[in-house]
Amino acid sequence: MNIYEQIAKNRRFTWLVVALFVSLFAFIGYLFDMYYTGIPFFSLIALGAAGFSGFMSFQYGDRMILASSRAVPLDPEDLQQRQWQNVIEEMSIASGLPVPKTYIIDDQDPNAFATGRDPANSSIAVTKGLLDKLNREEQQAVAAHEMSHIRNYDIRLMLIISVLVGAIALIADWSSRSLFRSRRRDSRSGGSAAFILLAIWLVTAVLAPVISHILAMFVSRRREYLADASGAEITRNPLALASALEKIDMAATPTSSGNQGNAHLWISDPKGSSMGLRQGRIADLFATHPPIAGRIAALKEMAYRY
Repeated sequence: MNIYEQIAKNRRFTWLVVALFVSLFAFIGYLFDMYYTGIPFFSLIALGAAGFSGFMSFQYGDRMILASSRAVPLDPEDLQQRQWQNVIEEMSIASGLPVPKTYIIDDQDPNAFATGRDPANSSIAVTKGLLDKLNREEQQAVAAHEMSHIRNYDIRLMLIISVLVGAIALIADWSSRSLFRSRRRDSRSGGSAAFILLAIWLVTAVLAPVISHILAMFVSRRREYLADASGAEITRNPLALASALEKIDMAATPTSSGNQGNAHLWISDPKGSSMGLRQGRIADLFATHPPIAGRIAALKEMAYRY
């Protein structure tokens, strides 16, 4: 699959993801209408909420992700961070893309991610640990990997998934709290309402997070291999990225700034899940990233062609 086919596929998949989440919101509204109105009142409200959530995801989702990761703009007075900015500008020129905004995360685990809605509105965040542990060539390789995510429009797809998965988590939390309050009242009039809330909780708290997690992980694992290959093509130095991944893999502690909602964005699983070490269909469904050992082996094989 070439870059243009990947971009087209990501755009189609983005619309599919949005359609799935809109359908979920509409179903939740339908459950309310079954009990309260008998007309599509709450269904229309749910559709409006889904549309608003999708719009906010597209326009401001990257800011939400950066804020949740405690990312701050680079300090131009810091020599180490200034070098990283120079690396980003070099890889921007090499990839033919606009220079993304750059952020630093005060975390000692080496990691990085890219986010945004398109190449003209993109950001790259890196942990302080990555700048401490990687040399300049390895930093170039990581920057090229993240620039590949931007060029392939991976960032738009994963941005939408991240924010909408967060919206589902909020609905699940609200429905569980409402269900608890309804049970405490324990009145006849609240019995049916409790049943509706139970149905919503089951959908949002059990089924929807599992489905959305599988969806995000399925997309993430495939795109990491492509970004590795595209990044190596930009730098013409696959071994530099292989060396960077080896150092990242050796880190003993997880990335504290990573969470369940944004784990699929990082270059390496921020939680250090053992599932990422496995191969097979189960791992493909539930792990955020392919095994680093497999990625390193593929990059070393590529080195013979450069």
